[in-house]
Amino acid sequence: MSSIKIDHPPIAVPEPDRQRDAVPLAWTSSARTHVGFVRAGNEDAYLDAREEGLWVVADGMGGHSRGDQASQAVVNALVTFQRSHDLTQNIENLEARLLKANKQCRAMIKGKVIGSTVAALFAFDPFCFFLWAGDSRIYRLRDGVMSQMTEDHSLVQEMCALGEITPEEAEHHPSSNIITRAVGVHDKLRLEMQYTTVHPGDRYLLCSDGLYKDLMRDEIKALLEKGPADYAVNRLVDLALERGGGDNVTAIVVQAEHI
Repeated sequence: MSSIKIDHPPIAVPEPDRQRDAVPLAWTSSARTHVGFVRAGNEDAYLDAREEGLWVVADGMGGHSRGDQASQAVVNALVTFQRSHDLTQNIENLEARLLKANKQCRAMIKGKVIGSTVAALFAFDPFCFFLWAGDSRIYRLRDGVMSQMTEDHSLVQEMCALGEITPEEAEHHPSSNIITRAVGVHDKLRLEMQYTTVHPGDRYLLCSDGLYKDLMRDEIKALLEKGPADYAVNRLVDLALERGGGDNVTAIVVQAEHI
């Protein structure tokens, strides 16, 4: 039996509307990571595999030993992924690779725990899928509206869900760094998955918490709207660094357009 747990029932993917959803899409992307100005090393890692329709951000957990090894294990497990024509096979392949990363992290240093968040976007026209564990995030910008497509696996998010604190209080809560799920922390890896139909013009942002914790939501939206993907990703990372660069910062901007 697989140790990966998907929190939602198996997704019955609908047939695309041939008049709209089956329009071939062209994907562009740009990625950047920076160590910041406080940490000695970069515990973030990313994968920009546009040819396979896969983008990943992983953030090694700073409170644990060797977080950089954990985030790199996530990326290494996915870097050789090759998409097939079968959607179910692709999703199972991605899950199996993340399970492998989880086992590798568990075996790296006996007696110690290392871990990494993961946020992955997989494009399979006309859909894209989000798989994640932890608090690295995926946002979508569509028709001027920015939506968060992932929900943090964190203590403060659970407190928000229970109504104990407001989302505004959560942003600066002293326990905001406590993660409830991650690759490598437990024997059983619990991933969450969602999907959406892609519209031409959609733009996605994958990022570590070093980006969104230093920027206001409106600032992220304003910068995500501007210019091509490489311009947007550079302005987002630059602004986080201007705010002090207190953490590693990683961002990937992904754009879907008509071919």
